Amino acid sequence: MAKIDANEMHYKVLNEKILSLTKQGEKHIELQHVCGQKFIGDGLKGNVKIDIYGIPGNDLAAFMDGPEIEVHCNGQDGIGNTMNAGTVVIHGHAGDVIGYGMRGGKIFIQGDVGYRVGIHMKAYLNNVPYIVIGGTACNFFGEYMAGGVMVLLGLNTTDGCPMAGDYVGSGMHGGVVYIRGDVEDRYLARDVRKTELDDADRARLEPLVKEYCQHFGYDYKTAMDSKKFIKLVPRSSRPYGNLYTS
Repeated sequence: MAKIDANEMHYKVLNEKILSLTKQGEKHIELQHVCGQKFIGDGLKGNVKIDIYGIPGNDLAAFMDGPEIEVHCNGQDGIGNTMNAGTVVIHGHAGDVIGYGMRGGKIFIQGDVGYRVGIHMKAYLNNVPYIVIGGTACNFFGEYMAGGVMVLLGLNTTDGCPMAGDYVGSGMHGGVVYIRGDVEDRYLARDVRKTELDDADRARLEPLVKEYCQHFGYDYKTAMDSKKFIKLVPRSSRPYGNLYTS
């Protein structure tokens, strides 16, 4: 395993070191004392694991295509921006626009997330992106979502606290959102509707929740059985089509 002390290191220097190590065939890199360095893991390909100790900056794992990144602290904005494949695990909270335009791979976040998470997520054939969040989300969760799967568990909420902010699924026209518990209708955008889970949904959901529990040491039975899940799907594949037709 290769170790890099990122203390006061410029983000360009840090990312050049990471890229150089991966080109040399290194399969496990540990970054210590990370403090706001952005673009870590961007565009990386192949079979490599990066452990990050500290808080990385924006656009972690953007355009990433295969590696695994594990952050042993909180994350910032733009994690998984246009990510193609791989896994990101955040042992804490994360910021806004997580999974922007995400096209594949998985993101697991232990705690809460900010605004516009899952915006413009998309899927193509067998390439499906997944985001699993253990806590709650702010406004515009799943905005303009075109594909993929998001799971909102709300494991740290108390009864009566909202799972998500306003305008859940605004402009959503593809994909699916699973929520453990419920979201009051007043928080939902008019573009989505609630439905019951079927067997196919459970077959998709259960492995994702199990993987979340394995990453963060949470009891799987408690996560799955203590509350009922609901499913949010788009009402239309062209929610704004009438704006462009006479």
